Amino acid sequence: MLHPEPEHVALVTGATRGVGKGVALALADAGFVVYATGRSATQADLGRDIVPVVCDTTDAAAVERVCERISVERGRLDVLVNSAWDAMITVGVRGALVASQYAARLMVSARRGLIVHISSWAARMYAGNVIYGVAKAATDKLAADMAHELAPHGVTVVSMYPGLVRTEAVLAAGVFDLSNSESPNFVGRAIAALAADPEVARRTGQVVVAAALAREYGFTDIDGKQPRPLDLNP
Repeated sequence: MLHPEPEHVALVTGATRGVGKGVALALADAGFVVYATGRSATQADLGRDIVPVVCDTTDAAAVERVCERISVERGRLDVLVNSAWDAMITVGVRGALVASQYAARLMVSARRGLIVHISSWAARMYAGNVIYGVAKAATDKLAADMAHELAPHGVTVVSMYPGLVRTEAVLAAGVFDLSNSESPNFVGRAIAALAADPEVARRTGQVVVAAALAREYGFTDIDGKQPRPLDLNP
């Protein structure tokens, strides 16, 4: 698996459970200093190698304080992962925009950085919930437009599609075929691989699929398997 240089810094929103928590853990394993936000983030939730920060992503002032803290303590921010989705539109879209605005300031000043919006196949096909689909489609558009504005400043923006992720909610439901599923950490491994790619800017504005990136970069899930990627154009 590819690894970034030491002391690279990541900010992960919505990191107290599900995909966000898995991303935070995987990035920490890959060598990042990880600041992980959530409305109830604690060290017990995330482990000793991650900096938990209580933060409501829709609160612009709170997000600004988090980014100022990162600037003071680390002097840089290399990766932002927007994975907070509790309220779909207000958190998933507006919160991602707010977090990106403040994080991008640190990245633009350094002329480097990667912003990853966690999206879903629901952006392209009906998944049983209209608002969820609309929110994810808006996320893809958010990534595409942000990429256009930030490309001249050296910042790459992508929208990432996991497959079926074995989150707490999915496992509790007990109705899904998990034969081609992914751990939450797998998405984080995909992001770490992107961050370590010196040519990642070629992807800016695109939708990327975690399982397809695993085949390209050669990483596996925590069980040593490579889940089968779905087709973006079925």
